Amino acid sequence: MKLIVQIPCFNEEESLARTLADIPREIPGIDCVEILIIDDGSSDHTARQAALLGVDHIVAHKQNQGLARAFRTGLEASLQAGADVIVNTDADNQYAGSDIPRLIAPILQGQADMVVGDRQTRQLAHFSGLKKHLQRIGSAMVRQLSGVDMPDAVSGFRAFSREAAIQLNILSSFSYTIETLIQAGKRNLTVASVPVTTRPTERPSRLFRSIPQFIQNSAITMVRTYAMYKPLRVFFYIGLVLILLGAVPILRFLVFYLQGDGSGHIQSLLLGTMLVSMGAFTWLIGLVADLISFNRQLLEMTLERVRRLELDRSSHRSDQN
Repeated sequence: MKLIVQIPCFNEEESLARTLADIPREIPGIDCVEILIIDDGSSDHTARQAALLGVDHIVAHKQNQGLARAFRTGLEASLQAGADVIVNTDADNQYAGSDIPRLIAPILQGQADMVVGDRQTRQLAHFSGLKKHLQRIGSAMVRQLSGVDMPDAVSGFRAFSREAAIQLNILSSFSYTIETLIQAGKRNLTVASVPVTTRPTERPSRLFRSIPQFIQNSAITMVRTYAMYKPLRVFFYIGLVLILLGAVPILRFLVFYLQGDGSGHIQSLLLGTMLVSMGAFTWLIGLVADLISFNRQLLEMTLERVRRLELDRSSHRSDQN
């Protein structure tokens, strides 16, 4: 049983040593613990520092591609390296490495495909009241969209079984946290949550510059990912809103028309007709998108099968060597 701890890095030369020193190299139930660094186009000496610190695997992007793509690269590299369990953690030493055995326990016991570390944000003194409130709202929204009951949806400290990692396809360039939960829910993967401890970070987040930007990017990710799996439902509700809005001026025109004053309110009829037409057209778009969604599912099944074949071939070559 091999565990690979992957750490996406962007200019983490100074904090990397503390993060690596905190990761246990011996865990009950695990035969081998390895560490994989994803250098996401760092301008400092992150990769060199990782090599000096004895990291087992280093993969690098020539340019910064964002956290989600670095995470995706890490999953692919971890699978190629033969990982049975993959843990993702941050390079800023926010998460305690001593919690890794607790994080992977549900996977080792066969109770979960994916485990998310719950930072228990309500109890964190270094989280502002606004940040705690936004975290609760965001987690509630992700819970509604994914069908996965998760108290801390944006926690980056999480573990994946090999099977779950093979099935996930990260498309976002912003963050993988929300997308993986929605995908896990739609793919009927079993997701668990365990409490973990966190430390205050000494530097500002490199994922977003401000809270409004984080909210905007997270909302876009939620809508886009959910629409990929439930396009008919998304477009149905959008079309329904347009039709209801269009019905108001149409009813207004009818009231005046029945009173013999319809000629002066033709604008209401035109506006209502336009909105209702847009709503009906949106429903047609939803129907086409739903058909495209089925085609996408077939492509994902094909991609998953190709990925399995490639991994089996890679494993066979390693056994021969």
